[in-house]
Amino acid sequence: MKNKDVLAMEKAKIVEQMNQAIQDDDPKAFSEAFTELCQRIETNVLEQAKELMQEQDVSILAQRGVRQLTSKEKMYYEKLIEAMKADDPKQALNDIDVVMPETIIDSVFEELQTNHPLLSKLSATTVTGLTRMMMNTNGDQKAKWGKLTAKIIEELTSGFKEVDVTQDKLSAFLPVAKAMLDLGPVWLDNYVRQVLYEALANGLEYGIVQGDGSDQPIGMMRQVGDGAVVVSGKYPMKEAIKVTAMDMEQMGKITAIMARNDQGQARIVNSLVLLVNPADYYKKVLPATRMLTPDGSYASVLPIDAEIIQTPAVPEGKVVYGMASKYFLGVGMAKNGKIEYSDEYHFLEDERVYLIKLYANGFAKDNNAFQVLDITDLQPVRFKVITGGETEKTDDARLVDLKIGGLKFNEEFSPDTTTYTVTTTNATNTITAIPANGTAEIEIKVGEIGVTNGASAKWNEGSNTVTVNVVDGAQKKTYTVTVTKE
Repeated sequence: MKNKDVLAMEKAKIVEQMNQAIQDDDPKAFSEAFTELCQRIETNVLEQAKELMQEQDVSILAQRGVRQLTSKEKMYYEKLIEAMKADDPKQALNDIDVVMPETIIDSVFEELQTNHPLLSKLSATTVTGLTRMMMNTNGDQKAKWGKLTAKIIEELTSGFKEVDVTQDKLSAFLPVAKAMLDLGPVWLDNYVRQVLYEALANGLEYGIVQGDGSDQPIGMMRQVGDGAVVVSGKYPMKEAIKVTAMDMEQMGKITAIMARNDQGQARIVNSLVLLVNPADYYKKVLPATRMLTPDGSYASVLPIDAEIIQTPAVPEGKVVYGMASKYFLGVGMAKNGKIEYSDEYHFLEDERVYLIKLYANGFAKDNNAFQVLDITDLQPVRFKVITGGETEKTDDARLVDLKIGGLKFNEEFSPDTTTYTVTTTNATNTITAIPANGTAEIEIKVGEIGVTNGASAKWNEGSNTVTVNVVDGAQKKTYTVTVTKE
C-alpha cells in the first residue's frame, strides 16, 4: 500500500485539476478528474482491506478510518451491495426499501470540519431530511419594552427568512468494482465516506468563497441583500478594497464596516478569518504579518484577532476577510437518501458507476459580514523605515461601493460618478460606503447631521441631501445623493 505522503501528493494534484476545471467551467474535465480521484481512493481501500482483514482490534481499525457500523448502517450497506451485484442494478436500487442513514453524512461532515479549518468556522450544519428551514440573519435581537405594536413585531421578525436547503445540488460519482462489493459493508462504507468527503471538500470550498448563486452557494466574495443586482440567478462580485499594509490603521477601518449589519444594527465583531490563496500566503501575507524579533524568532504583528486560512478557492491577488460565523452553510443528502445507477458514464471497465446526490445552500447572512481585499501592493512589515525600494502608496479617495439600504439609484454606482438621485417611502435607510483604499477616511452627512458609516439615516419629507466625503492622503472626493422621501 502506498504511504500517506505519496497518496496525499497524488490527491493534491488531482484536486488541483478539479479546481482548474471549476474555474474553466469544464464539467467533462471535472468529472474525469473526480473519477480518477475515486479510483485512487478505491485502490487504496482495497489495499488497506487486504492488509487489515484479519485485524479485530476496533481501536486500530478506527485509527485507519474503518469505523464500526450501526445496525441501520450495516443493513443499508448489505442491501446496497446486493442491489449493486444484481444483473439490473438500476432497477434493484430503485427497489431498495431502506435509505442511507443520516449518521453516514453526519460522520463525513464531522471529518470535514475537523480537517478543513474554513468549514469548521462557519455557521454550518447537516440538514439531511429537511427541505426548508427558518433562520435569523440579523443575529442577536434586542428585547422591546412597551406595547407590542405592529412596528415592533415587524422589527423583531425582519431578520427571519425561510431558506430552501435543497436549492443547490452536488453530484458525486461513485465507480464501484466487484472486488469492493466482495469486501462487505464496513469497507464499502469506508469507500463511500471518502468519496463523499472529497466531493464535499472540493465542491463546497469553491462555492463558499466564489459561488455565484446559480445552482451553487453564494460565495463570500459576492454581494448579497436587497441592493445586490442579480442577473440570471448570479450575484455580482464585490469590489475589492486595496490594502498596502495589514496594520492597525487599514485593518481597523475595514473591520469597522463589519461592526454593523446591513440593517444598520451595531454588533460585536468576532470569528474573523482571512482567506488567502496559498501562493499569496507565502509571497505576500506571511511577510506582511510576521516580524523577526531581536531574539531571532518570528512573531505575528497582525493587529486583529483573525485566523489566516489558506484555500485555493481564493484568486491570487485577493483576500477574503470577514466573520465566518455570519456565513450559513447547510449540507445534506437527497431526501430519499438514494444512491442511483448512472446511465451517463460507461467508460470504466469492470466497474459500474453510481451517483450520490447531495444538496446544499450557503450565503452570507448580510452584505457587510465579508469584504474582499486587493493585496497586489501589500508591503512586508519592517523594523525600520525604508528610504528606497518600497512601492510608494498611491492615494485614492474613490469609493468602490455606495449603498443606501436596498434602494436603486438613478444609475448604477461607479467610483468615478459622484452624483446620484433616489426615491424612497421609508422613514430610514442604512448608508454604507466602501472605500477603494483601506487608508481612506469616510465622513457621511444627511444635511448637516453626521451619520456613522453603516448606520441608519432618517429622512424628512421631500428632498434630503446625502454627502459622503472621502479623504485619502492628499486626495479628496465627495459623493452626493439626493434622496426624495415621498
